[in-house]
Amino acid sequence: MHPYVQLAKQTVEFWLKEHKKPDKIYKDASLFKKKRACFCTIYKNGELRGCIGTILPLYDSLYQEIIENAISAATRDPRFEPVTIDELDLLEYKVDVLSDISPVVDLKKLNPKINGIIVRQGTKQGLLLPDLEGVDSVEDQIKIAKMKAGIFNSMLCDYFTFTVERFS
Repeated sequence: MHPYVQLAKQTVEFWLKEHKKPDKIYKDASLFKKKRACFCTIYKNGELRGCIGTILPLYDSLYQEIIENAISAATRDPRFEPVTIDELDLLEYKVDVLSDISPVVDLKKLNPKINGIIVRQGTKQGLLLPDLEGVDSVEDQIKIAKMKAGIFNSMLCDYFTFTVERFS
C-alpha cells in the first residue's frame, strides 16, 4: 500500500477510534513535504462511500492535506452518512494528488481518462476527477460537473483542467 493511502487509512481509523488526528506518521518523509491539493476517496464493497478533496492546497504539506481530506471523506461527505467503526475492515482508499490547475483552451483536446475538469459559472463550481468508471467523454464530465455545481442553465462557463497521480 502506498504511503499516501496508508496515511489516509490510518487517519480515518485513528479519527473514528480516538477522535484525534494522527501525529507525526511519516511527518519527516520527503514524500509528504510538497504542497499539493488532493482528493481522498473511500470505497466500501467497491461502491463509493465518501470523497472529499481540495482544488488548491489549503495546508503547508501534502501530509496535512491528506489527513484533513481523509477525515472529511469519512465524516463530512454530504452524500453519505458518516463512516462507522464497524465498517473499517470493509473500506478501501484512494488518494489522488492533483497537478496545477490550468484554463482549458480547447475542450476537444481533453481526454477524460487523463484530464479532470472544473466547471465554473459565477460562484458555482463543480469538479470531476479523471478516469472514472462510466465517464467516457468530456461531455459526460462537463454534464456531471455542472450537476455537482448546481449549474442547470446554458449560460457560458469557464473550464479548467488538471491531471492526477492516483494512489491505491
